[in-house]
Amino acid sequence: MSERAPPQRSGNSRPDELVFMALGGLGEIGMNVYLYGFGPPRARSWLMVDLGVTFPHESEPGADVVLPDLRFIVAERKNLVGLVLTHAHEDHVGAIIDLWPSLECPIFATPFTAGMLKTKVGEYGGTLSLPIKEVPLSGRFNAGPFEVEFVSVTHSIPEPNGLAIRTPAGLVFHTGDWKLDPTPVVGRPHDAGRLEALGDEGVLAMVGDSTNAMREGRSASESDVAKTLHKLIADAPRCVAVTLFASNVARVSSIAAACHAAGRTLVVAGRALHRIIEVAIETGYLPKGFTYLDQQRFSDLPRDKVVVLCTGSQGETRAAMARIAEDEHPDISLDKGDLVIFSSRTIPGNEKAVSRIQNGLARLGVDIVTDGEALVHVTGHPRRDELKDMYGWIRPKIAIPMHGEARHLREHAKLARACGVSETFTIVDGDVLKLWPGPAAVIDQAPVGRLYRDGNLIVPDAEGPVKSRRKLSFVGIAVVAMALSRRGEIIGEPGVVLEGIPAADRDGESMREIVLDAIDGTLRSIPPKRRGDHGMVQDAVLRAVRSAINEAWGKKPVVKVLVSVVDGRN
Repeated sequence: MSERAPPQRSGNSRPDELVFMALGGLGEIGMNVYLYGFGPPRARSWLMVDLGVTFPHESEPGADVVLPDLRFIVAERKNLVGLVLTHAHEDHVGAIIDLWPSLECPIFATPFTAGMLKTKVGEYGGTLSLPIKEVPLSGRFNAGPFEVEFVSVTHSIPEPNGLAIRTPAGLVFHTGDWKLDPTPVVGRPHDAGRLEALGDEGVLAMVGDSTNAMREGRSASESDVAKTLHKLIADAPRCVAVTLFASNVARVSSIAAACHAAGRTLVVAGRALHRIIEVAIETGYLPKGFTYLDQQRFSDLPRDKVVVLCTGSQGETRAAMARIAEDEHPDISLDKGDLVIFSSRTIPGNEKAVSRIQNGLARLGVDIVTDGEALVHVTGHPRRDELKDMYGWIRPKIAIPMHGEARHLREHAKLARACGVSETFTIVDGDVLKLWPGPAAVIDQAPVGRLYRDGNLIVPDAEGPVKSRRKLSFVGIAVVAMALSRRGEIIGEPGVVLEGIPAADRDGESMREIVLDAIDGTLRSIPPKRRGDHGMVQDAVLRAVRSAINEAWGKKPVVKVLVSVVDGRN
């Protein structure tokens, strides 16, 4: 099946093609959505790999999470044969509950990932029922023209998988998120023998993780972090709190072991941690006898005999660590001499939020250890020497870097060429890359974009409420309310509301008076007979107010003009 099959002819005499594309995940870290298509151009079968979210930037105010725009594959959903999940991180599965109803395809996942998804659906509280087809580790399944094999790799969550995707055109290896860790603490180590066997079978293309493509050497092992945590917890004179990515079950296991060795009691604060622990116990990644106390028991324990496991390593405002840092947590408080370990890395974009929490802890007199001071976190992604090992095993004809920003993709492509790969492509979201029949080339462009979960709604990026709030956050808003008679007579003084706009100009003149003068001058400049055109009046006042504020302030605010039409003077 690894040999390139001769082109197949469809009913319209167009040859079959194997194509790859992404609706998210190329040129960014997060929001991973990848598509493989096989068949003639107008009748391809599609296989989706992952359906994740990313988190909003400061320029996306009010958005809860960012979702991929699936309009391309929604239009093709009758040809979508399945959604395969490589692992259970939010940037790979977080969009499923919101967006699966527009797809209605079967979902394939290994047991831990399936368990996490079922738990999320249970918490959702709606009537959503997902057709999850659980596949065992190293299992295989068929979906349309695709035969998919789960290949065990290591990462920072149980059951990360690469995907060996076999088609009539050949074999593609999709790495998922991975690293090489012979001692991962929880779960299987990577299967080098199986990876090398895939290379022996013959791999047409490898689509690979680029997150650490710019970092030399190898990533450290999870077992090395366990040793550091053991010593820090054993040596701490008072209370210890550890915040981490909730999904890192190996880290949870290591902290629990260090806690037990030090004669301390483990307390867990944060719903996400409770959820992950429950699923890890159900799927065998934590022992049935794994014990811990809920946060309400914290005050019952001696401070030198407790370790608190907390959510909020990325500065999330509603998570446990943020509330502790502000001394506002209902059950947990930290004092001078206590120790907080940030057993995580700060995701780019979260630096300010994390710094705010760490400064809050410092004001409480708490000691802080981060990955800058001790080996309390290791990456879940491959550095350059690990990438070289993978290329040595897989030996693909084509390399397509994924899961990275533009500079990561470029460096990965350079490394792939240095490893002997003959064709490399640094494509972006929406590019349709034909892998077979060769030579490989970008042949089309699909529509892509971003959606926002905004409270209970899914809203668009372009011309949506988040974009409006973005503008409001920079320039404020001026609202003018006027009453006109049907003949255009001005009734009463206009109402003016200014929000986010300075109260006065540099000379101290009231901005409200500047606006009222602009309205008055505009209305006086319009002949009474023409004031009957209320739309024209509304537009003229809007332009005059915006221009007056811009002249006084140097910025153009959002301006809204409301015109009420009444029968005559009050």
